[in-house]
Amino acid sequence: MALWARQLSRRCCLLQAARAAELPRRLRGRSSTAQPCPGFAPLALLPSRNDFLPWRWQAYRHVSVGSCSPPDSTKDASFSSPESNLPSPVKQEQAKPETLPDLNAKILYEDWDDIPPSSALEEISEEEAVQIIGEPLLPLQSSTLQDYVDHSETLAKLVHLGVDLSQVEKRQKAGQLLLTLDFEKDIRKILLFLKDVGIEDNQLGSFLTKNPYILAEDLEALETRVAYLKSKKFGKAEIAQMVSRAPYLLLFSVERLDNRLGFFKNELGLSVKKTKDLVIRLPRLLTGKLEPVKENLQVCQIELGFQRTEIQQIVFKTPKILTASKKRLKQTFDYLHNIMGIPHHMLTRFPQVFNSRLLRIKERHMFLTFLGRAQYDPAQPSYISLDQLVSLPDEVFCTEIAKASIQDFEKFLKTL
Repeated sequence: MALWARQLSRRCCLLQAARAAELPRRLRGRSSTAQPCPGFAPLALLPSRNDFLPWRWQAYRHVSVGSCSPPDSTKDASFSSPESNLPSPVKQEQAKPETLPDLNAKILYEDWDDIPPSSALEEISEEEAVQIIGEPLLPLQSSTLQDYVDHSETLAKLVHLGVDLSQVEKRQKAGQLLLTLDFEKDIRKILLFLKDVGIEDNQLGSFLTKNPYILAEDLEALETRVAYLKSKKFGKAEIAQMVSRAPYLLLFSVERLDNRLGFFKNELGLSVKKTKDLVIRLPRLLTGKLEPVKENLQVCQIELGFQRTEIQQIVFKTPKILTASKKRLKQTFDYLHNIMGIPHHMLTRFPQVFNSRLLRIKERHMFLTFLGRAQYDPAQPSYISLDQLVSLPDEVFCTEIAKASIQDFEKFLKTL
């Protein structure tokens, strides 16, 4: 309340000063054009001190000198008034009462603009203080995207889609990329494209967590790569499966995709249809490095002794063998071929055995040997295939293959 009282007092002072400065100038203008009347004191035109009070809120309406009559000696024709020498329009103008402008509104509006803003040191009530909500400051630098979620609409919407930002920020420059993108302008069109390719709504979060870089790709380039796959006779469902299982697939240019398909076709001697089936089952062959693939092919041919045709069959049935660890591949082959006595042609028929854990193979083979049932020759009775050896659960393996109980198998494992 003290602030409003000070402002009102200030406006009143400004108004009085403006009127006091304006009145003498108006009166001097009148005296230069009108003959003072005898016996009429000029000071009579000035209002008294008490007359200034109502002028604070209403303007001085007019000041007239027309009521002053000349003396009797001037009523004859010899008297010449100074106003009679003025042009007629001026005479008419002088006869009109003069109106002073109302300065109330103008001065008040000008003074209203000069109201100072509230000071930071001004005292406020407790109720007003409780209503003040301070916004958290945006960190200038952070090692986690979590600090920016509350300030970024893009990050908030990605989290709503199911994107795991804790995994995204581990990828090189992925966090910086997301902070520079606008959801409506940059991301929405990519999401619509992925849905058109065949990525389901509940898969978008996981897909973008694995490959956030696709959000910065040119939409036309992505559509061109999908069109290339369709030209190679990949169906829509097959493309959706490949993109879902190999999220980086669409980051590769058409030239690179074409070179990868040509490499597997020529290196393995496969037909176009078998090459397509191969990459559908393991699409990361198109996105991974080629060096491990080349090394595994050499290991199979040179160190393990498989023929080229056998390698074709192994790879077509079990594509993962191309990306498996060389050390693990050699250890598994050594145990199967040199310890268990499995020949190459049998391993070619059941290459799935290379995907099994070596410990599992050892435990089951040793248990069958202990029971006298380790027979892997199809020409002999009680033959046990490699597929049955490694693929069946423990309970089924014990009851149907080993003809023993699961308790006997567990007791045997404790003796190893």
